Amino acid sequence: IFRGRKPVHWSPSSRTALAEAELEYPEGHVSKSIYVALDVVSSSEELKEHYTEGKLKVAIWTTTPWTIPANLAVAVNPDMEYCIVDAHASVLDGKSKMLVATELVKTLESKFELPEGENLSILATFPGSTLVGTTYQHPLYDRTSPVLAGGDYITTESGTGLVHTAPGHGQEDYLTGLKYGLELLSPVDDVGKFTIEAGASTVVGDDFVGMSVLGEGNIAVIEALEKAGALIRAEDYGHKYPYDWRTKKPTIFRSTAQWFASVEGFREDALKAVDTVQWI
Repeated sequence: IFRGRKPVHWSPSSRTALAEAELEYPEGHVSKSIYVALDVVSSSEELKEHYTEGKLKVAIWTTTPWTIPANLAVAVNPDMEYCIVDAHASVLDGKSKMLVATELVKTLESKFELPEGENLSILATFPGSTLVGTTYQHPLYDRTSPVLAGGDYITTESGTGLVHTAPGHGQEDYLTGLKYGLELLSPVDDVGKFTIEAGASTVVGDDFVGMSVLGEGNIAVIEALEKAGALIRAEDYGHKYPYDWRTKKPTIFRSTAQWFASVEGFREDALKAVDTVQWI
């Protein structure tokens, strides 16, 4: 028996963890989704000829902007095709190339509101597996993180094909973090407010601390990304979202301390015991 941490459905309104059966998914929920560009610091071998410092960016998408302070990696699907699109005057500073899933280029042209008749020009394509090893700079903090191989949860149904990964705030993120030994960063307290761990931003200092992640904290992160020059686009996004069935208020995914039982110490004995059972 040991004590560890794992992300769970958490209700800030009732200050408790919730099981799936205690969640409701009401119609009409709208989140603020964002597209964010992350500066590539070092590239994988296959990207080197296209990499110029400060001019190549990894594009990500999320419906939970408040989790950006906890970002520790970007995950790609090793079996998907990705591409570098050339800089476009209507995107960011007009000088930066971006890495996105090839299949999503047309969708992103619409999302980024390119002028009619203009397109994102594809410069080169790559299998997702060749992007692993690339690193990027967090837009709000002084830390560098890796591009990692994720799983088949990474699709082209929405977003950019590159997945913002915060191990302390999502199930797939958590499993990816376990696989690669990432920190379990979760700078949010019991009532859903940013803790001091969300402080020391290179853009806004400690301004996030004490803000509600489902309220002003979410907006503050978006504004900080815009100030940092990393925000490509923000838009409303209607989707199913879990609510606390008691309070009828939104929940979050948050890492909390829990008790775990490891089977390593008795696995072999348990398997041998199965062979001695007379099954009816």
